[in-house]
Amino acid sequence: MRKRIPESALDRIFLEARSHNAWADKDLPEALLKELVDITKMGPTSANCCPARFVFVKSGAAKARLEPHVAEGNRAKVMAAPVCTIIAHDLRFHDHLPRLFPHEDARSWFAGNDDLIETTAFRNGTLQGAYFMIAARSLGIDVGAMSGFDNAGVDAEFFPEGHIKSNFLCNLGTGDPAGLFGRSPRFEFDEMAKIL
Repeated sequence: MRKRIPESALDRIFLEARSHNAWADKDLPEALLKELVDITKMGPTSANCCPARFVFVKSGAAKARLEPHVAEGNRAKVMAAPVCTIIAHDLRFHDHLPRLFPHEDARSWFAGNDDLIETTAFRNGTLQGAYFMIAARSLGIDVGAMSGFDNAGVDAEFFPEGHIKSNFLCNLGTGDPAGLFGRSPRFEFDEMAKIL
């Protein structure tokens, strides 16, 4: 077993980290967003399929395109955040498997099997979305993930080619603690897990 990471790292990623609703007016530089993706892509996916796609909605013009598709209760959060990321997955991920998983003919596992494609893309894209949030917190970026938007509208606006599908949104920036709610309760071990 490897050595544990420091408690301070666990605090930053999980134990003291919070989902933010309000944001300080501080920019996230492009270089930091690129570093975030470079870290995220190293998380494991089945057959290294890497279906996640990320659109960093940062400019005023891009936010104006996103705003009408966000639920009314989430619009102010999206517009105030330095960046709102559309976390999506590519239903044509298997076309890249000859490059990403070259030691097997993995593309043939998926070709023509739409149910397997959709399940694999959604599952692994969601995993990569979770890696994304952990990587962001590791880099000192606060996150605020959300559903509460019109997937079909976002897909038509940002992914008109049709094979990339939005999963969830994730605001990024420096969170304003004044916008936090009290921490919600969690289940006890025995309510959510068992050791057999």
